[in-house]
Amino acid sequence: MHRLNHRPKISFRRGLRALACVGVALAMMTQAPAQSPSQLSDQTRSQVDQIARQVLESTGVPSASVAVIKDGTVAYTNAYGNARLEPPTPATAEMRYKIGSISKQFTATAILMLAEQGKLSLDDPVSRFVPDLTRAKEVTIRQLLSHTSGYQDYWPQDYVPPFMLTPITADEIMTRWARKPLDFDPGTKWQYSNTNYVIAGVIVEKASGMPLLRFLSSHIFEPLAMQSVVNIDQDHLADTDPIGYMRYALGPLRPAPREGKGWLFAAGELAMPVSDLAKWDVAMMNQRLLKPSSYQEMQKDVLLANGTATNYGLGITVRNQAGRRMLEHSGEVSGFTAENIVFPEDRAAIIVLTNQDAVNAGGQIARKIAPLLFTGNTILIAEKVERARKVLEQLQQGKIDRSIFTDNANSYFDKQALQDFASSLSPLGASQDFQQTSEQLRGGMTYRAYRAKFADKVLSISTFEMPDGKIEQYLVSVGN
Repeated sequence: MHRLNHRPKISFRRGLRALACVGVALAMMTQAPAQSPSQLSDQTRSQVDQIARQVLESTGVPSASVAVIKDGTVAYTNAYGNARLEPPTPATAEMRYKIGSISKQFTATAILMLAEQGKLSLDDPVSRFVPDLTRAKEVTIRQLLSHTSGYQDYWPQDYVPPFMLTPITADEIMTRWARKPLDFDPGTKWQYSNTNYVIAGVIVEKASGMPLLRFLSSHIFEPLAMQSVVNIDQDHLADTDPIGYMRYALGPLRPAPREGKGWLFAAGELAMPVSDLAKWDVAMMNQRLLKPSSYQEMQKDVLLANGTATNYGLGITVRNQAGRRMLEHSGEVSGFTAENIVFPEDRAAIIVLTNQDAVNAGGQIARKIAPLLFTGNTILIAEKVERARKVLEQLQQGKIDRSIFTDNANSYFDKQALQDFASSLSPLGASQDFQQTSEQLRGGMTYRAYRAKFADKVLSISTFEMPDGKIEQYLVSVGN
């Protein structure tokens, strides 16, 4: 796990699993009222609430603020748990959480805006603006934004080292980490590096002639009416906002230390409520701030020199999830983690902000909410999940209901198959969690994937269902 870093999608980078204390568990039962008119069904809202509460309870994370965008509009916002433990203060969706590396999208957008204004080019060498960095004539601005530059990351740790408690300037960061030998030749590898974005922030200031935050405010925050954004690199959150927490192993929650001024510049400096980040996501869907060609540059998978895909664009992860284009980034600074997932063609997004570092509660919540957005019938999802779960239970006993399977599937489940399924799955006991993870059409059938969690193992289940509802495939393998 890397501080300020994005968490790779699919696996959703694993964080520490913490035990919930009784006081926190009780606080999670208190739910703030929704902050916007809901466009989700009552059942879907209830499922979102249940997912958020269950993840908070299982991880012990103090609170989460969640926004769901559907059909290009904010369909639901809600907050769960306690934003502050002493005295207990219920979280609300108006509170500002630190978003960590999700801030990088804003720095990248500033660069793209300046490119549209003719003040720079993505393929300009860094030396045009910061000439005294290592191999600055060979590294391009595009390589900074795509983490293919070779400049070493100044903050890979998931805690705040002592030297980061004192203030620093961007030039001092560049002197210590960008005026040393590169970790690799520019464009030959992908390596996440916060140093890249400190350099990019300096370039924004030199090309625009104004401080980075002033540029972001005038060109992004004000046009989008993002009225509650705060620069936590220089300012503190208000007393009405959450406190960030940390744990030592499975110990009690403790207030997290605050980084010294200057360490988050351009790489993780923003805090805002979920409603403001939702405005940003909707603007991305609507391509409101940039030309379509600029959004295409931002969201294009950057290739290495040998043609290998990086699954990263400019400040954002670019993936295909179950046949849907997905833009994602997570964030982490001391005391806070965040997750932002956008499905631009589906005009849907999920934002989860939490107030504990070194955990992946936000990713877990977002991953479990996502399937709810891609069907008009959440009852149908629940029915399919329940049927798939029952099939697994039957296979643990070495039997199946052959009436719900096709002839091909019944042939697959011969005597030997049922014996192997039973002998290998029965010792796992009952599943603790069973969720659908993806769905798409293929070969005239509906493909669905599920994730079953047991006490000491996770299974992946892939199914194909015929138009008449019969199951053509039910395969089980080790998951993650």
